[in-house]
Amino acid sequence: MDRVTIFDTTLRDGEQSPGINLNIKEKLEVAEQLSRLGVDIIEGGFPQTSVGDFEAVRAISETVKGPTIAALARANEMDIDRAWEAIRSAPKPRIHVFLSTSDIHRKYMLNATEDEIVAQAVAGVQRAKSYCEDVEFSPQDATRTDWEFLFQIISATIEAGATTINIPDTVGYALPHDFGAMIRACYEAVPQLNDVTVSVHCHNDLGLAVANSLEAVRQGVRQVEVAVNGIGERAGNCSLEEIVMAIKTRRDLLEVETGINTKEIARTSRLVSLLTGYSVQRNKAIVGENAFSHESGIHQHGVLQDRLTYEIITAEEIGVEGGKIVLGKHSGRHAFAKTLEEMGFQLGKEELNRAFTRFKELVDRKIQITDKDLEAIVADEIQSVEEVYTLESLQVAGGTHLAPTATVRLLREGQPITESAIGDGMVDAVYGAILRATGMEAQLISFNVAAVTGGAEALGDVSVQIQIDGERYTGRGISTDIVEASGRAFINALNRAARAHRVARGDEPTP
Repeated sequence: MDRVTIFDTTLRDGEQSPGINLNIKEKLEVAEQLSRLGVDIIEGGFPQTSVGDFEAVRAISETVKGPTIAALARANEMDIDRAWEAIRSAPKPRIHVFLSTSDIHRKYMLNATEDEIVAQAVAGVQRAKSYCEDVEFSPQDATRTDWEFLFQIISATIEAGATTINIPDTVGYALPHDFGAMIRACYEAVPQLNDVTVSVHCHNDLGLAVANSLEAVRQGVRQVEVAVNGIGERAGNCSLEEIVMAIKTRRDLLEVETGINTKEIARTSRLVSLLTGYSVQRNKAIVGENAFSHESGIHQHGVLQDRLTYEIITAEEIGVEGGKIVLGKHSGRHAFAKTLEEMGFQLGKEELNRAFTRFKELVDRKIQITDKDLEAIVADEIQSVEEVYTLESLQVAGGTHLAPTATVRLLREGQPITESAIGDGMVDAVYGAILRATGMEAQLISFNVAAVTGGAEALGDVSVQIQIDGERYTGRGISTDIVEASGRAFINALNRAARAHRVARGDEPTP
């Protein structure tokens, strides 16, 4: 059975989603989990875009073993040189070169002729090839590119040394039948495609990224570019979990397989959701909370007899029913650390100490601690940035006939700051008090609350996006108290903004 290579771009295209700004520690944690998941290629980032992206890709290249590590670069010398510098220490490096080819991109973005585009693409691939054997080329906006020109540039870049040709549906324009026709036409017009790997990178603007990718696989494509939870530019990318489980479930029709350890899918999904602040919709395929839930009486009767009556995959296949742990207030540090290790988390001493302290605080409020609770605590510590401000305490008051008020006590470099504010609600009052205490001006763009687990004692998981000086920052906080979780999330976002401003001023070397 043929094997489909899974190229994961969560850390590159996925991180380009508005408000997502992962630091190096967070990117490393996601990359390590992607390795455990079994992806073949990790696109760690776009090194030329920022010092932070460069350092993250380099750290992944030096640390993560197993997958090929790819770096994105435009077809110019500066980008390609920078990409190589970032990935040169990887055991299996890949440079991914791209250049726009559609008429609209050439006219409004590049102001270049077709001959100039071909020459630039060839030169880019040749320069990348001088650094490493594994080179991928993507004609950006391929599905809106004239077919004859597309065939020409594919042929030229293969001759220049590209070992993978990616056909991207950059703007999610294609429908499955015409995308399949394009793939067939490429194979027929460019026989050299049979000697290299052909890939597809589909966006979800029409909700067809997975469908288009599956159609490409039917036409012979053997690499699919994906992102965990389908995150990415605009409506997102082809969803890793959906494409993998579709291939696994319908092997009878597709006659291909992947190397993914599907039991790591749920954990990977939760980690990415927690660190990015992008919640997974309840009815999301495969990893949504409702994916294995049944309310209809007819459905309930069926699954009680045999779950396969209404479930085409089992929860265990994606790791949802993975070993539940029971930790309580009498559990010690050793048991806590061992449990985290068995769950696949590798924490440093300071991170472990902070996570254990949070765990002890939680068991005083919550009778039973689940694996999801622990994942949330650990992700909160991984996600934490160097704190300019620390939330030491907060107090709120309100009611039907009482204006909501909040008093917060923050620490800045060990010095306490106490401020109070009145708001439209308790959370609004807390945010007003925090802004007074920090002296920062921020606009709240989005506010989302989710429960980590079920029940009245569930951890509340709050994610926020704020805007400061036109830039957006994401923050996240967890607590059994929603108001406290909201305050933690807001402080987390403000700390990210403060850190970014320090880097911009040159006070710190890397973000």
